[in-house]
Amino acid sequence: MAHDAYGRRDADSTGPADSGVRGDSRFGGHSPYQTEFDVRSSGSMADFPIGGFRSSDQIGTRRIHPDDVFDDPDQGEPGRDRMRVHVWWEILLLLGVVALTFLIHGENPEVLFGAGLSALLVSATAVGLLALAAGMTLRAGAPNLAIGSVAIVSALHFAEQGDQGVAAAVWPAVLAATVLGLVLALLVVGLHVPAWAASLGAALALVVLIEQRPGPVEVQGGYDPTQHAVYLFGGLAAVTVLGGLFGAVKTIRRAVGRFRPVADPALRRGAGAAALVTVVVTLSTIFAMLAGVLLAAGGPEVVQPSTGFEWTGLAMGAALLGGTSAFGRRGGVFGTLLCVVLLTLFTTYADQRAWGIATEAAAAVAIGVGLVLTRLVERFGRPQPWDGDEGQQDRTATSRWGGDDRQESWSSALPAQPTDSRADTWARDRWGGTDR
Repeated sequence: MAHDAYGRRDADSTGPADSGVRGDSRFGGHSPYQTEFDVRSSGSMADFPIGGFRSSDQIGTRRIHPDDVFDDPDQGEPGRDRMRVHVWWEILLLLGVVALTFLIHGENPEVLFGAGLSALLVSATAVGLLALAAGMTLRAGAPNLAIGSVAIVSALHFAEQGDQGVAAAVWPAVLAATVLGLVLALLVVGLHVPAWAASLGAALALVVLIEQRPGPVEVQGGYDPTQHAVYLFGGLAAVTVLGGLFGAVKTIRRAVGRFRPVADPALRRGAGAAALVTVVVTLSTIFAMLAGVLLAAGGPEVVQPSTGFEWTGLAMGAALLGGTSAFGRRGGVFGTLLCVVLLTLFTTYADQRAWGIATEAAAAVAIGVGLVLTRLVERFGRPQPWDGDEGQQDRTATSRWGGDDRQESWSSALPAQPTDSRADTWARDRWGGTDR
């Protein structure tokens, strides 16, 4: 069996043309799922035999394992996302947490022990639930901007109904949040519209509901979440870290982030993406509702009505500052949790120093730094470029996957093709014009 320099068979070979697959039973009895694939290209599009995968790069050869094949063949990137940028950033966040802990201990040690620590953990859990909700939706490519307003509505509801018992006050709120999340998700995936626009409309509708309150609402009931502070924060930490670990798995990361726009953002992304977005948006609304309960039960004795946009901004800022990409899909493991702890400690230290920093100001700074971090994550978190060409990563989708360059690249590299049939073409030596 003979092949020319481009991996194509001679006319006397039987079976389909060789597209670069190694390990098929026709080529030695090995399974294609136990070997790797050769992809050759010359700055244009080269066909890959499984799932219609196509890739492009400079002249050279890249061996791609079957696990690198995914469900976005025209826009995808073969290989595993690099996590080094997240590791280094999470180390910096950890150093910031240690530094703020040292400063708070020097200013007021009682905050880090006993009842002060319990109150701090409850506050961190409430912010963490909002950050978890924001991070989930960001990774899914469907940011939910209604989470802050949901939290305020939930806090007002619990403040009024808390005297009926925790279960009696929380379960109706869970049901209402589930219905709201499903309606919002179905609007997003049914019409395939940007989630930020749909959730902003939902947030404005909730603001109208909030403004119907005549004034602050005194918290009813005697539930004190500080008695369960360790369990609440431990549960949040477990869910956040496990979510980050699962999100580091290549197939899960790509599945969750499949709603992330590629090519034309108005194109539908498939039933799988729609189902995942529905689950994520619904869960984010429930988490925001639980955060509102903790804000009411663990905060001051009265709940002040507000739009909730300050909490949405703080949650989005915490998720972005934790390493979650604003474009979706990419994110770290411990970043969101560390950022929540960092923001909680910073707020506590600012209160001790009487700096008077508003929640909106902290959210704006967190979002600003988080957007810079998004650029770093997208730049250094992508799979390794072929043959070390870092500049290849900065190409746009059109130039990387365009069809015009493909024709020019191959036609300029090959000699003139004869007009005979394919069998006649390969029956003689194309380079010398003599029969084999």
